Amino acid sequence: MKTRVVTSVELPCPIEEAWAVLVAWERQAGWLLDADRVQVVSSAREGVGVRLAVRTRLFGVPAFTEPIEVTGWEPPHRLTIRHGGPVAGEGAWELAAVPGGTRFTWTEEVELAVPVLGGAAGRIYAPLLRVLMRRALAGLRASVIASGPDRR
Repeated sequence: MKTRVVTSVELPCPIEEAWAVLVAWERQAGWLLDADRVQVVSSAREGVGVRLAVRTRLFGVPAFTEPIEVTGWEPPHRLTIRHGGPVAGEGAWELAAVPGGTRFTWTEEVELAVPVLGGAAGRIYAPLLRVLMRRALAGLRASVIASGPDRR
């Protein structure tokens, strides 16, 4: 059973700047709080086919490396990815210009590779995923504010 979580935040910067922050792959570990390290493992750094290795933390301890591949690339409006590893599924980042900045919407539709628990794993994981995504968006917003001229 897939778990679907959608969350969003307004970033106080133009859409092009928000896109640039999002695709600064190695810097994502600064705001994706469950990521210990993000590494590009493909020769391409932009576009469909970019492959990433994301070392993920569980309870603050590096636990596993998740393979991720970019499956959709529409700068500066939409990026889609496919997750591999223990959390499989798709994610989408959508950006829209709004007065005073950019609205960033993040959607994840994933399932856990825990066959014994079946659908219960998704019901247990959904609230945790929602918390992780909200924390990441708060970290992203703080990163944008810290990097820009006099933003609040």
